[in-house]
Amino acid sequence: MSAPTAGIVESETSTGDVGTVILLGPPGAGKGTQAKVISARFEIPQISTGDLLRENVSHETELGKKAKQVMNSGELVPDQLVCDMVAERLSHGDCRKGFILDGFPRTVSQAGWLDRFLASQVFENKKCFGAPIVIQYVVEYNALLQRLTGRRSCPTCGRIYNVHFQPPRTADVCDVDGTRLVTRKDDREDVIVERLKAYEQQTLPLVEYYQSRGRLLKIDADRPMEQVAAETLAAIENGDRL
Repeated sequence: MSAPTAGIVESETSTGDVGTVILLGPPGAGKGTQAKVISARFEIPQISTGDLLRENVSHETELGKKAKQVMNSGELVPDQLVCDMVAERLSHGDCRKGFILDGFPRTVSQAGWLDRFLASQVFENKKCFGAPIVIQYVVEYNALLQRLTGRRSCPTCGRIYNVHFQPPRTADVCDVDGTRLVTRKDDREDVIVERLKAYEQQTLPLVEYYQSRGRLLKIDADRPMEQVAAETLAAIENGDRL
């Protein structure tokens, strides 16, 4: 899938300000792939709250120490602590043109904080980004199951295959190094069903939040990656906040 992505990205490089891009979608909808396309095209960072949390804990920052203490007690990291990490990351110079938020916001409370933060902040280029572009990738349930249960990964090089859409040349064997492919625990059907249920319960209020504010753009992601990417890039270039 890397070759089509490169073809799209290399066709044009945008130099204008993009602002805040939020990608919503269930596991397997292709958010990670599309985020990489957006990041390369507009030269803006993809900011993952999971990565932020790990980095802060690893580097033993003040926020990381607080998060580690909470996690060691078996509790979930509170919204405010996550928001503080996001605020600190968005102060970096590479966010001046815009940024993609991966895994944030996850709750209506976090979405409200983000709106207030964006409305109050002036970044280094003296431009307030205002309302975010929110894209929801929609994929039919059975198609998601097929995507996720069909995934196989190489434990040696990390390459990902799909037995339905992108199979290895030899069944169950990595094309690169010949290692036997494995099915991750998260890709078992019983686990996937529960993940999709949890996603629906968690994300529905967030979808309603942005939809009620006229900011949600839905894109059919049950199509070839190139088509989804083209529609995504066009929406961002046009500044769609539908």
